[in-house]
Amino acid sequence: MFSKFGTLKQGEKAVIRTDLRNVAIIAHVDHGKTTLVDGLLKQGGIYRDNQETVTRVMDSGDLEKERGITILAKNTAVHYKDIKINIIDTPGHADFGGEVERILKMVNGVILLVDAAEGPMPQTRFVLQKALELNHRVIVCINKIDKPDARLGEVEDEILELLMDLGANDEQLDSPMLYCSGRSGTATEDPDVPGEDLTPLFEKIVSYMPAPEGDETGDLQLLVSSIDYNDYVGRIGIGRIERGNIKVGQEVAVCNYHNPDYHKKTKVVSLYQIDGLVRTPVEAATVGDIVCFSGAGDITIGDTLTTVTNPEPLEFVKVSEPTMEMTFMVNNSPLAGKEGKFVTSRQLRDRLYRELLKDVSLRVSDGDTTDEFRVAGRGEMHLSILLETMRREGFELACSNPRVLYKEIDGQKCEPMERVTLDVPMDYVGVVVEKLGQRKGDLLSMNPVGSRTRVEYSIPARCLFGYRSEFLTATHGEGVINTIFDGYAPYRGEIAMKFTGSLIASEAGETTRYGLYNTQERGQLFVGPQTEVYEGMIVGENPKNDDIAVNPCKKKQLTAIRSAGADEKLLLTPPKIFTLEEAIEYITDDDLIEVTPKSIRLRKKILNTELRMKEMMRKRRELEAQKK
Repeated sequence: MFSKFGTLKQGEKAVIRTDLRNVAIIAHVDHGKTTLVDGLLKQGGIYRDNQETVTRVMDSGDLEKERGITILAKNTAVHYKDIKINIIDTPGHADFGGEVERILKMVNGVILLVDAAEGPMPQTRFVLQKALELNHRVIVCINKIDKPDARLGEVEDEILELLMDLGANDEQLDSPMLYCSGRSGTATEDPDVPGEDLTPLFEKIVSYMPAPEGDETGDLQLLVSSIDYNDYVGRIGIGRIERGNIKVGQEVAVCNYHNPDYHKKTKVVSLYQIDGLVRTPVEAATVGDIVCFSGAGDITIGDTLTTVTNPEPLEFVKVSEPTMEMTFMVNNSPLAGKEGKFVTSRQLRDRLYRELLKDVSLRVSDGDTTDEFRVAGRGEMHLSILLETMRREGFELACSNPRVLYKEIDGQKCEPMERVTLDVPMDYVGVVVEKLGQRKGDLLSMNPVGSRTRVEYSIPARCLFGYRSEFLTATHGEGVINTIFDGYAPYRGEIAMKFTGSLIASEAGETTRYGLYNTQERGQLFVGPQTEVYEGMIVGENPKNDDIAVNPCKKKQLTAIRSAGADEKLLLTPPKIFTLEEAIEYITDDDLIEVTPKSIRLRKKILNTELRMKEMMRKRRELEAQKK
C-alpha cells in the first residue's frame, strides 16, 4: 500500500487526517503572497473584531518590512469550519530559494500566486518546478485582478504553457484556477463575477488539497525542515510528523539520511503547534501535524526524529548549491573599532557559524588567515541581507567583491548561468540589448507585453555584477529586472566589467569644502564636507578607467584678502551615497567595503598610495609578459 509518505510496511495502517490541511503559498517576488495571507488570517478568525491589525503581518523582520520582501519562510494556521489549515508563506526572491525547497516537504499542496499583469516570472518557474517534482497538487490564483493593466486571458494561457513546459501530469494540468485580490481580500471562480470574500479559496483548499495521511500507530518519523533559536531553550526544530506520535518528555533518536553513522539520543523538552500567529504549547501531536520542539541541542535542518528502537531517517530534499562567494574579514581600516560593538575574529566566526543553523543555502569556511572567512550563498542579495543583518546587530567588518564559484564538468571549466527577464519600455530596448550583448548574454526571446517589451537572456552570473544600476539608468528607472539560476555552462572567457576608475584619498583627515570643490572636477563624489576619511579610502568615481589619488582634505591658505568664509560660495554637487547592494556591485578585486553599524565606506585593499602603485605596476608587467 502506498501513502504520501512512502510505502507502508506490513501491518501499518494509513490514517487520513480529514481535520487538517497543510499548504504553502508560492510565487515570484512581489506577486502578493504575504498580503493574501493577511486576508486569510482576518477571515480565518485569528483577530478579534476590535483588534488593531497591520499589513504584511508575516514579514516580521525589520529588513522584510523595509524592503517589502519575504526572506524567511513563516508558518501560520487558520481554522475554516472544523478544519485547521496550516499555511506557510515562502520567499519569492530567487536568492532565498533554499527556504522554498525545504519547506515544500512539509506540505501536501501549494497555492501558486501569479500577478494578473506580469504573468509567470522566473521565480514562478523555479518554485512551481520544485512543487511539481514532489507531485504536489496546485491551486492557481491569479492575483491583483483589480489592477488597471490586468490581462487575465493571456496570463491564463501563459500559466498553462508553463505547466506543460515543466512536465506537469494530467491532474496538475487541470489545476483549479481562482481570481483574487489579496489587498481587498476577495476570490472568485469567475472573473466576470466579483468576489465578496476569500470563501472560494478556503473551499477549494478543503475540497482539492489532499489531507495528510500516514500510520498513526507506527514508530515516530519527523523530518526537521526549519530551525529557530531561542536564548532560553536553544535550538527549536520545526517539521511535520510523517509517522507515529510525539509527546513531551518522550525519549527520541536524532538521525540523518545522508550520514548513516549519525545517531544521538535526546528528549523532547517542550512541544508547540502553531495557531494563528502564536505557538501554543501541547502535550502531544500526531501524523500530519506541523510542530515546533526543543530539547535537541544540536538539531539541524535535514535531521529526522525517530524512536530510539527504530531509527529510520527520512530522505531530505537536496538543496541547490551556492553559486557565489565573498570574503568576510575583520575590519583593519584606520577607523576600525569606533562604531561597532562586535569587532573581533572570534565574534565574527561565532556569528557566521550560527547563521548556518537556520540558513540551509549558506556555506562558511575559514579563509587564508585567521581573520578571514569565505561565505558562499545563492546571490548578491542573499549575502547582502546577511551583511545588513549583522551590521544592525552591531558587527563591524570588511568584505570583498563577490566571486562566482566555478565547477569542472567532464574536464571542462564551467560557470553558473542566470536566466534574466527584463520588462522594458519599448523606447529603451535597443540600449538594453546592446549592453547585455557586450556582457556575453544570449538572447532567448523578445515579446511585446502591452506598451512594454519582455526580453529574456541567458548570461554568465559574473557578467551581471554591477549591471542593475546601469540598467535602471538606461531605462530611466522604468525597467524591471529579475534573475534566476539557470545551471552551469562552459566558461565564456574574460570580459571587462568595469570601465571607470576611482578617486582615492591620498591622506587622512576631515574633508573640506575647498578640497571637495577641486576634487569634483575629476568625477562623481561619494563623500560630503566634514567627513572623516583615511589614506586609501575611495571618495569618488573617475569616468576614465584609471585610479587617481586626490586630497579632499586640502585647506585654502588664508590671506589678508581672502577669508575662510569664502568657502561657502563654492558649490558642490551632491555626493552619491551607496546602499550595501550598490557598494557590492561597484567594487572590484582590489577593493573592500568597510561595513559598520553607522557607515558604509569603500576602500582599497592596499591603503598606502606608494605600495598600491608598486603593486599596480607589478601586475601590469605580469600582464604584458603573458601577452608576449
